Amino acid sequence: MKIAIGNDHAAGALKAVIVDYLKELGHEVTDLGANDGEMCDYPEYGERVGRAVVSGEADCGVLICGTGVGISIAANKVPGVRAAVCSETATARLVKQHNNANIIAFGARIVGTELAKDIVKAYLDAEFLGGRHQVRIDKIREIEARG
Repeated sequence: MKIAIGNDHAAGALKAVIVDYLKELGHEVTDLGANDGEMCDYPEYGERVGRAVVSGEADCGVLICGTGVGISIAANKVPGVRAAVCSETATARLVKQHNNANIIAFGARIVGTELAKDIVKAYLDAEFLGGRHQVRIDKIREIEARG
């Protein structure tokens, strides 16, 4: 699977760990995040990953900032993105199963390294359930289309 990853200055070290972990799992990773550790603005990286996912350049995305919230809000401004913040594995699984989230986000200041790996694995192992959940995704798309 092709996975785009993005981060701001608060998450460089955790991003490096997650990139290595994704590669260990056999995924192709495109790093669209900050690398120098200097102060930067998370919206730029949320948008980059969002556009990569929506264009098909990546199958899904992982975003990391201090809390995961700001970068996910930015990504969700890209039409077609369904980014969800996950601070534990149950949410990571459910956002894929119920919401068909195409991007997950978490906070480097919120979750530790091992939990971050578990969140990523839970998300990647889950499958969208369709059915009644697809009806809801379609309604989200209708809202998005109305602007």
